[in-house]
Amino acid sequence: MNLKRTFGLILTILGIIGLIYAAIGFVQQSVNSRELIVYGILGLIFFVTGICLVKNTADVAKM
Repeated sequence: MNLKRTFGLILTILGIIGLIYAAIGFVQQSVNSRELIVYGILGLIFFVTGICLVKNTADVAKM
């Protein structure tokens, strides 16, 4: 099992959770907009980093 791909998957899932949390807070017009901006930015960074890590990691089978 490739550790980089697993870490990339975890980052991607955390990014999706952060983006969804920020979107729900935005739709419900939460009082603290600064928190939502931070969650959205961190979610986007985690999501993009995770996708790039999974995409750029070579899948090499060891024999």
